[in-house]
Amino acid sequence: MEYLQINSFDDYRVEEIYKSYCETFPEDERRSEQQFRHLFSNPRVKVFSVLKDLKNIGYLISWELTNFVFIEHFEIFSEFRSLKYGSEIISHLYKNYSHIVLEAEPEDQDENAARRISFYEKNGFMVIDENYVQPCYDPEKNSLNLWLLANWKPEKTDWIKEEIYDVVYC
Repeated sequence: MEYLQINSFDDYRVEEIYKSYCETFPEDERRSEQQFRHLFSNPRVKVFSVLKDLKNIGYLISWELTNFVFIEHFEIFSEFRSLKYGSEIISHLYKNYSHIVLEAEPEDQDENAARRISFYEKNGFMVIDENYVQPCYDPEKNSLNLWLLANWKPEKTDWIKEEIYDVVYC
């Protein structure tokens, strides 16, 4: 598996990534096209195209923050799901980052959310905050009650949430 960092919104791979991003994530869980475009000029953000046998099978959007990496969005394209690629990507992340944080819908939201939480737990993540609120991406969108997960157990989560709010959602 290869991880190709994309440095420009004009890269041809971004069209497929952004299309799937819009189809997969509900309106309140995603950035506008203009906000998405700005990710590529932010030095803390890395957008990766995930390749398997030279095929783009998904993507990863990460933020390199002070003491952890925050995974904002992570998707395996639908035709490549259930092939263990997600676990392989997480294993790769573990080799590169000792502290990883991500958001997910509460497991009681629906069957997909429960499967997602189970997937993350099987891959070494634990819920570190069940009262986390994802700020809205813009005034026309809603904030969301999500869970915060990490691959380690911090004593407190206030500093993690504060940095995510100040840097990712500013």
